[in-house]
Amino acid sequence: MNYPEVPVGAVLAGSARRYGDRVAVHYYGRDLTYAQLFARASAFAHALREQGVGRGDVVAIHLPNCPQYAIAYYGIQLAGATFTPANPLLPPADLAAQLADAGAVALVSWEAAYPAFAAVRDQTRVKFALVTNREQAVDPAVRLTPQGATDFEEFHAQAPTEPPAVEIDVHRDLAHLAYTGGTTGRSKGVQLPHRNVVVNVLQYAVAGSGARPELDDQGGLVLADQGPAEEFPVRFGTGVVVNITPWFHAMGTVGGLNIPLLSGTTSVLHERFDPAAYLADVERFGATSMGGAPPLYAALLRHPDFATRDLSSVRALSSGAAPLPVELIEALQRRLGEDLVIVEGYGLTEVTMGATQNPSARSAVRKAGSVGPPVADTEVRIVDDEGNPVPTGTEGEVCIRGPQVMVGYKDRPEETATALREGWLHTGDVGVLDEDGYLRIVDRKKDMLLYKGYNVYPRELEELLFRQPGVVGAAVVGRPDVNVGELPVAFVVAPGRTEAEAAELMEAVNAQVLPYKRLREIRLVDEIPVSAAGKVLKRELRERL
Repeated sequence: MNYPEVPVGAVLAGSARRYGDRVAVHYYGRDLTYAQLFARASAFAHALREQGVGRGDVVAIHLPNCPQYAIAYYGIQLAGATFTPANPLLPPADLAAQLADAGAVALVSWEAAYPAFAAVRDQTRVKFALVTNREQAVDPAVRLTPQGATDFEEFHAQAPTEPPAVEIDVHRDLAHLAYTGGTTGRSKGVQLPHRNVVVNVLQYAVAGSGARPELDDQGGLVLADQGPAEEFPVRFGTGVVVNITPWFHAMGTVGGLNIPLLSGTTSVLHERFDPAAYLADVERFGATSMGGAPPLYAALLRHPDFATRDLSSVRALSSGAAPLPVELIEALQRRLGEDLVIVEGYGLTEVTMGATQNPSARSAVRKAGSVGPPVADTEVRIVDDEGNPVPTGTEGEVCIRGPQVMVGYKDRPEETATALREGWLHTGDVGVLDEDGYLRIVDRKKDMLLYKGYNVYPRELEELLFRQPGVVGAAVVGRPDVNVGELPVAFVVAPGRTEAEAAELMEAVNAQVLPYKRLREIRLVDEIPVSAAGKVLKRELRERL
């Protein structure tokens, strides 16, 4: 594909001119149009530059999804600075470590989360902080007087609303300094130039629409010549999505913010996932698509409103962050119709967001349990422990090469050298490529268990558990054992099940696997712990063992 060489700010610039008065973001009664978002982001960019923040400077956003997040994100891009996302629920010590590692010079924080930063501010290089809250998100005329910080709206209230003229080297200047999820270890700063972000946005936006990228007469990025309506029924400028994917996660920033804006979609923002409220707004706003991690769909399926709400406007679902169990896919199609397009993709922060995706066109071949073929200009290969490619259909480590692969980890040359070898990113995930080039993720290499020298993949056991009646959540981890290595233990959410029934459940699963793969214990729990991005926190489950 031909990718225009433009910075990330061109995404909003092109859409603002094309979709102007269309609502870009809806937040608890407040509408922010495309034109308004561009004006406020431009003002925020000017205000940053007035404070001496520009190319090479890192600005952290420490917010939940809200209009201010979008304004600050694009303002940082238009100023030529680098965006680093910080989960607003991070404990003070973790927040300090991330901000210090990033070298952030400014922070945009949520009033309720600000005390966590204030407690560790002296451990960072942050020169100034901006604070906002939900009340201001609904009414930007509200003013705050935070101690040691500046009111977010006041900061850029009087600034010019045309974007500043900034020279940006799209191949070298970092748009994002994003941190890995830390579900298996300490977070690392992933360096992503503007080129990476624009490329990855287009790889998915074009695949999802059948369009092609081009520039408008002022250098803004737009999508032209959308594919036929019978293949891509949601037309540009008509899409609506209820978004709970956090923008501080790679899937959120690229897939939940940039891609919807490029296609003229209205995003209805929810601060947190409440299944009843989510389903109510899908009906109320006529949402055309739904997106999120597997736990979102599992929760929707077991909520009583899922059977009664009018969900006829929904044409497509997308899933990421973790494999979507086949049982959930089948249940969603039974409820929402066989012609519903369910697109599962695969990626990680080190590839900006994504590397593969099942095709979006209605007539295209999608394979349940697969995360699809590579996106444009991307190669995937499977290798053994020595780094040698393995035959089709053989399990091994997933390696990726493409224009969206990171520059490297910030200040971690040894870890960069381990991950990036001869142009290939070694993901640490175990997968299989079929004869058509579709990828199936078996498990994370780090999640793999070793029992008497045999590899045991939790994903296989989790799929079997999900197929059992009454099971709505499952995660398998290893319990260390000095004699055999690790014993598979399952944490299962199955409301109403007794311990005796749990034993029957274990027998039903074990009857379907080889002896060395058998579960040794099932623990009934009320919920499976997940990160804000929807990934199961297996580290936490291991700690319980």
